[in-house]
Amino acid sequence: MRQPCDEGVVLSGKPAPPCGPKAQPWILAATILASSMAFIDSTVVNVALPALQSSLQATVVDVQWVVESYGLFLSALILSGGALGDAFGRRLMFLLGVGLFASASMACGVSVNIGQLVIARSIQGIGAAFLVPGSLAIISASFDEKSRGKAIGTWSGFTAITTASGPVLGGWLIEHASWHWIFFINVPLAVAVVAISLWQIPESRSRLSTHVDWLGALTATAAVGGLVFGLLESSTFGWSHPLVWGGLMAGVASLGALCLVESRVAKSPLVPLQLFRSRVFSGANLLTLLLYSALGIFFFLFPLNLIQVQRYSATATGAAALPMILLMFFLSRWSGGLVSRYGFRRPLLVGPLIVAAGFALLAVPFAGTSYWATFFPAFIVLGFGMAVSVAPLTTVVMSSVAQDRAGTASGINNAVARVAGVLAVAVLGLVMVGAFKYRLMDSLADLNIAPNIVRNVRSSAIKLAGLELPTSLDPADAAAIRAAVAESFGFGFRLVMLICSGLAIASSAVVMLVIPPAAPPAR
Repeated sequence: MRQPCDEGVVLSGKPAPPCGPKAQPWILAATILASSMAFIDSTVVNVALPALQSSLQATVVDVQWVVESYGLFLSALILSGGALGDAFGRRLMFLLGVGLFASASMACGVSVNIGQLVIARSIQGIGAAFLVPGSLAIISASFDEKSRGKAIGTWSGFTAITTASGPVLGGWLIEHASWHWIFFINVPLAVAVVAISLWQIPESRSRLSTHVDWLGALTATAAVGGLVFGLLESSTFGWSHPLVWGGLMAGVASLGALCLVESRVAKSPLVPLQLFRSRVFSGANLLTLLLYSALGIFFFLFPLNLIQVQRYSATATGAAALPMILLMFFLSRWSGGLVSRYGFRRPLLVGPLIVAAGFALLAVPFAGTSYWATFFPAFIVLGFGMAVSVAPLTTVVMSSVAQDRAGTASGINNAVARVAGVLAVAVLGLVMVGAFKYRLMDSLADLNIAPNIVRNVRSSAIKLAGLELPTSLDPADAAAIRAAVAESFGFGFRLVMLICSGLAIASSAVVMLVIPPAAPPAR
């Protein structure tokens, strides 16, 4: 799903000489197609995770890396991508991002092992870090203030539709062709974007002198990368392994270096730390971190649950989240009106609590019941809660700082939401693996299973519900172990959903305890 403050980035930008009315529809078409590539790719890959596990004989840590490698580079470099566009040309960096993204998509499609796929996904993330802010900056520069609102609405509407339909199309391709094709569909879209951009989009740059904070980008990537590496690989090597604690120490040290660089070294820091002197801005970003952490791990785990445990098809799994996405889209205008009527505090107090209720519904034990009685009500509640939350969150971020810093504030909040998803998959993925192993070993102890089979299952437990049993296993024992695996995955999934519910409640508490009812913007 899209991150918060996308519209805020556009609204805060200063237009270049606006393009002619004949070019505007083409500019919107190019930016919508480009943004849709990035949005679709992030959701389709989650639906493909079970197929990747089966096809590439991957563990859950391997498929975590497929998701994390993309999110890591995108979240760490997205602010740099925007700064590069301002300095060297928005169209130039946008086209570079599209080309890099399409090339990496082809590399993903022809990958034959998990290592190749992770490397290609990393390059995709770098391309998206240029593509996503570039598309928003081009909209901001190409439309004057009178027409910008309509342009944002068109862009939001079409990207919401493509984001919603992407997993369904991807699921159908996985089910009837191969997971490779979910990456190849980006190539014709990229060709169309490049052709339209070269034909209709004028080049534009910032009139102000722009310095790119290369050191900040490097330390941010090292900080997130080190932490994610240490957390993910702890499931494989254990906490005492030098690679694990070395990665964590490098991440923490890089985080400290990032604070030093941004406060004292960088001339034009990616993350101006003085913005966080505002309790409103700090509280809004803490709320974003907690709420989008819950969403990040949920969208990682629920396709595994539906396909490997509930036995949904890939197409049905891709369609499962449609009610949530569509509800957010159709209620977006209504939720924007909540701010003018009630202010930002009430929606931001109530919205996350509704989201918490949705996660709590997912923690209710169920097996063998229909989608309409289980996942559908939870998605409706989640969609309604997010619809209440997102527009007020964008408003409070933009209003928490001086007007000339609104674009920077929106970009930081957007990046925080992406980092939240990356860290959540790493941290709460550990919780899921640990809970699954604990419950599975406890269940196997109650079964009369040969010790060598138990050892085999324990060694494969890092694959979660995707683990494969020995072909020589007695059918009765195999059925009992499969039942134990499904029950253990359900146990871990419900535990993580309860944690997600707690994170959503905590994000509501941030509004009450940290964000004051009214405060002047930081300057």
